[in-house]
Order: sequence, then C-alpha cells, then structure tokens
Amino acid sequence: MENRRQPSVASLYSDELGQRVLKIASNVFFGFFVVLVLTFTVFAITYKPPDPWLQSLRSYNELFSSVDNSTFQHDDSILVTGDDLKTNVDTAPGPKAITEEDVQNTPVQLAGSCDSSTSVINCSDPAVKSSIERYNFLKFPALNFYEYRDPVGGAAKNECDIAWKYRSKRANTRRIYRDFRRYILKKDAACAISVHKVGKWHSGINAQPRKGGDASSTTDMEKGVDVVEDSLGPTSWEPHTEFYTQRYLYYERGGDYCKSMSQFEWSFLCALGEARYLNRTFVMDLDFCLAGANNPGHEDETNKDFRFYFDYEHLQESTPMIEKNTFLQELQEWNSKHKTHAILPHYIPNFKVAPSSLQNDTGTVLWRRFDDVVETNNYWYRVCEGEAEKYVERPWNLMWKSRRLMDIVTAICNKLEWDFDTVHVVRGEKAKNKQLWPNLDADTSPESLLSKVQKQLDFRRKIYIATNEMESDYFDKLRSWNEVYLLDDFKELWSNTSEWYKSTLALTGGQPVEFDGYMRVIVDTEMLYRGKKNIETFNDLTGDCKNGVGRC
Repeated sequence: MENRRQPSVASLYSDELGQRVLKIASNVFFGFFVVLVLTFTVFAITYKPPDPWLQSLRSYNELFSSVDNSTFQHDDSILVTGDDLKTNVDTAPGPKAITEEDVQNTPVQLAGSCDSSTSVINCSDPAVKSSIERYNFLKFPALNFYEYRDPVGGAAKNECDIAWKYRSKRANTRRIYRDFRRYILKKDAACAISVHKVGKWHSGINAQPRKGGDASSTTDMEKGVDVVEDSLGPTSWEPHTEFYTQRYLYYERGGDYCKSMSQFEWSFLCALGEARYLNRTFVMDLDFCLAGANNPGHEDETNKDFRFYFDYEHLQESTPMIEKNTFLQELQEWNSKHKTHAILPHYIPNFKVAPSSLQNDTGTVLWRRFDDVVETNNYWYRVCEGEAEKYVERPWNLMWKSRRLMDIVTAICNKLEWDFDTVHVVRGEKAKNKQLWPNLDADTSPESLLSKVQKQLDFRRKIYIATNEMESDYFDKLRSWNEVYLLDDFKELWSNTSEWYKSTLALTGGQPVEFDGYMRVIVDTEMLYRGKKNIETFNDLTGDCKNGVGRC
C-alpha cells in the first residue's frame, strides 16, 4: 500500500484558524454593509434638499442682488420678484381649476327642440357652454380654466360671446385673469353643437365685464380679476376711530432714493421685514424714483409711483400697511383733536439701533431717520445687517410685479394664442464691453442669431424676443425663419386708448405716464417664463459669463 503523508497538528490548526478569521472578516464586512444600507435608507427617507427660499438671507442676496462695497450691480435685462417663486399653485388656497373630466361629462346635444336645417343657435342652451369648454381645453392647453359665465348672443345668429377666468399653467401666483371671446358655432343633423371658429383675444365684446352691473349680471366686474384694487386707504382699521390703537413703523427717505432697482428692493424688503418682525403697521411711501441705470437714455426720474411697477394690492392683503400721506394726515388730525393724548413718535436716529431692541417698545410710532451725511450710513438695508440678519426675514414672496403690467403680459400671450417660444437677447452696454464680455457682440449678431435659432427652433414657429437692443430692425434676418415678435409690436397695449393708460391716469390725477424702460423689462421677463421653449443668451447663444469674465 502506498504510504500517504498525514497532516500535522500544526497544519490542521493553521487551516482552522484561517477559516475562523475568514468567517469573522466576512461577518464584519456584512455587518458594515447592513449598517451602511440602513444609514443610506434613513438618510434617503428623511433628507430634504435645501430650498433656496428657506435659506439664510445671504442666499436671497446671492439670488436677487449682488453687493460689492455697498454698490449694487444690477442685470438690467431681467427682473426677478417674489411672484417668480416656484410654488405649487394647485395646492394654494383659491378656486379649483376645471378638469377635462368635468367638461367631458356635460352635454353637447341641444336640450330643447332643434331644427338642424337652420344655423340659428340659442346661446342660453347648456350645450353651447359645454361645447365651448371642450373646445378651449384643446385650443389652449397652456391654461387652467376656473369659471365660465353664461354665453350671450354675438353679432350673427350662429355666434355666441362668453367670458371665462383662467391662469397660465406656468404661472407661480394665484392671480386669475379673464378673457371674453366670440365663438362661431355649428350643429349637425343630430343637433350636437360644436365650435367652428373662435375669435381673437377680447373679441366677445357682448360678454365683456362692465362697471355698474347688478349682482346677477353676467357682465359685472369682479375685484381682483377685472379691477385692480390698490387704493391708498388703511387696510386693517377705520380712519380716525382706530388710529390710536395701531402701532406703526415709518422709515424716512434715505440714501436709497434714486439708486438702482436691485438696491431699492433689498432696502424696501428690509424695512418691510422689520415691520413684520415688530408686528407693526408699515407706513408705505409710494413716491418712487426710477434710476437712470434702470431706464436707458434717461436721467433719474422722481415722482414715479410704486404701483407702476409692483403690486401694492397684494402687499396690502399680506401685511398691515398704510400709505405715507394718509398716515401723516391721520397723525396730525389725531394730535389736533386729542392734545392730552397726542402721539409723540419715538425717533430712531440711525440704523445701528437693532430691531431686537425695539421689540418691547410700546410707543405708537417708531420713526427711523436716515439723515447721516455719510451715504452708506443712510441706506435702509443697513438695519438688517449683522445680528439682525438672523431674525429679520425679507418677505420676498410678497414682492409681486404690477397687475397692470401683468395684464399686458397676458394680453400679449393671448394675441400669440399661448403658443410661442422665447429668445432672450442681452446686448446694450454688455455687448459694448469687450473686456468683460469679449464674444457677446459677435455671438448675438443677426447672422449668428439666425444660425443658432435655426438649430433650436422649428421653422415658422412664433417667437417672442425679449431684448434690450434698441435697433428695431436688428432681428429682421430672423424673420426669414421664424414669425418674430418684439415688445413694440404690441404698442397698442399701452397707447392712450389702452386700459393700462386709463388705469395709470387714475393714479396720477390725470397726468400721462410713460411706458418706461423698467416696465419693458418687467413685461419681457414675464414673457420669457411663458414660452414653450426658451433660448437664453448666456446659456445658449454665447460662452461668455453672465456677470463678466471669470464670473460664471
């Protein structure tokens, strides 16, 4: 028999030890893997990505403004405000949008007796409204619909005018608008109603809301939809009777007056934030100065009105507020009638008095003064620097663009049937500054624009160009490829016969208002948000950095 070598005791021990070590190592690694998986799972479930709107005020600063040695650098081609916040408007308080299922369950068959041999349409028949609702869902997929008024007769026997409320699906606010159009209808042999043709924006003049309609009228105006309500009265009390019971915060005019719009916003929202922090009624100075930097070709312009540019109505609804002249008049009248209980303002000499030190101040009026001869010491936003930055929150979400200007935006969208793309072309001073933007001028030349747009947008698409280029024929080459629209193509919307013009006259006591450069920026900005496709200057047209060389 062949002799076999028996394993030694040491060899057996070594093999057994190796197996134990391997087993222990496997268990350790498996345990580590389990812990890692559990940790990742818990993190994935509980983690919420940072929301820039809930971060520190420094995040707001970086998003809305850039500050360099107290000098605000502004982008004069676009304006970002609180109504551009990405909120879920569908879950916000307000009316519920009509769904496609809602209208699919409504009849389109005429309810009464029907003679299919005649084209006469009874506009009061429920089938008429149902047919129009169904048609609008297909015609305007970019819109949410909220309410239809009863149709009324049009100019012909087969025409009906109807008004309806709507909001763009791309909008980030709860603002509701109204359109009224004329529909040409037809009926088949079975007396089913369908829309043959629809008129343009505001073509249904018989359904147009009017002032003075009674409560049951189908054409009465509705506040917040058809009428801008931004009167100057107090918003949370009756004049005279309750003036003494309120507490106020008043900011005197400081060095921010006639500075750039970005600095105005930064300072104004600091003041408003302090009023909310102290739970005081804010005294609102509507007298506004538009800096020449925000209105190319013009010097600084005083005696503008805040309501030309921003939504004072929304501010009034969101924060206790009183207009400055009304406040001063009420204060004077109170003191003249109640000399033994006269209201003596508590004057705060400079920005160094922190808001936290005023929390327990029971005085009726806190009056901040900004009369330091050193300009940087008389800026409103200095109040919110330092420790105050941690507890005074600027209410960016309250700063909305003017409803009057937003009405122009929706009018343009309606004229374009809510089916267009947008191109943002920044030129102006940046195109001239080759040191900071060396390629911008060439990259946005007419030839270059045509070449790039052809690669990104379909032939004959309607495009709206938002731009600060002053030459009206600069984009003519693009017209060979696209149906091109610029803001000036809609001048009738701010002409002396327009609703905007009439509405601003009411603010100025009859003095005509110029449609200035900053209003143009506001309208252009909102149009950019509503295009189906958007081409941006610094993302799609040029490789230059938005803020200059090395500042992407």
